[in-house]
Amino acid sequence: MKRKLPPLGSLRAFDAVARLQSFKLAAEEIGVSPTAISHQIRLLESLLGVSVFERTPRKVELTDDGKILQQASAQAFNLLQTAVENIEERQRPAVLTLSATTALITHWLVPRLPVLMRQFPAIDLRLHADDRIVDLRSKQIDVAIRYGNRPDDLLSPRLLQQDRFMLVVSPQLNVASIADLLQTTLIHIDGRQVPQPSPDWPRWRSEFGPAALTVDAGPRFTDEAHAIQAAIAGQGAVIASQLMVQHALESGVLVAPFEHSLPGAAHYFVSNPDGKHSRAVAQLADWFAVEMAASE
Repeated sequence: MKRKLPPLGSLRAFDAVARLQSFKLAAEEIGVSPTAISHQIRLLESLLGVSVFERTPRKVELTDDGKILQQASAQAFNLLQTAVENIEERQRPAVLTLSATTALITHWLVPRLPVLMRQFPAIDLRLHADDRIVDLRSKQIDVAIRYGNRPDDLLSPRLLQQDRFMLVVSPQLNVASIADLLQTTLIHIDGRQVPQPSPDWPRWRSEFGPAALTVDAGPRFTDEAHAIQAAIAGQGAVIASQLMVQHALESGVLVAPFEHSLPGAAHYFVSNPDGKHSRAVAQLADWFAVEMAASE
């Protein structure tokens, strides 16, 4: 069945007059003369066979038929406006700010940034390093990688990876057996809140030995990224997140001499519920899920 609809120009003029209750203001909004608006309304009324406005010297009011048409025209033009905005958004680079810990950005994300940028050239990613849990809304952050318990459902959390902690060391130190740790400097990371119990040297000694291992001595860092850098520099052995040291292991600047590992927490991808660029956010979430799965 062929649709019989008034011309779009007449419906646009009608919608503007109905919203603004003025032929003059509608003409200014559309960029035509009030006479042109009047012509479009007369054409619309002629095609419909009814009056859509009651005109008085001081105001313009909708008739009952006009009210019916206005409900439909408002919905239609709102949908059109949304569609146009979505199309325009797809053409613009999606500027997204991502928050994560310093260690994750330094040791996991930065080595993979070239791959991410080649795969999604329309995403302009801004990195925000912070070891605290930041409020996405107040800090105007679009997405974040959270570590620990499952975040609030309001943030649409997506499980990315279940972490493990492993002992890593520079190959220059020639650590080949558990007993070799007795002659190796132990690098400590203080202040870990997650996971619990902490994957530290006392726990390593308790589970894997050696029993005579001195777990109190050695340099201490409050930042995992700095502790990993110290290990890469050959300053000792460190117990670090498998995810954080993967690139160093692949490049050969660190080795994991033992298969033993301690359990860690989980990484989640979360997004700002007030954020824009939903398509780019979904693409970024998928990319992190694939890349972190490959890291396990």
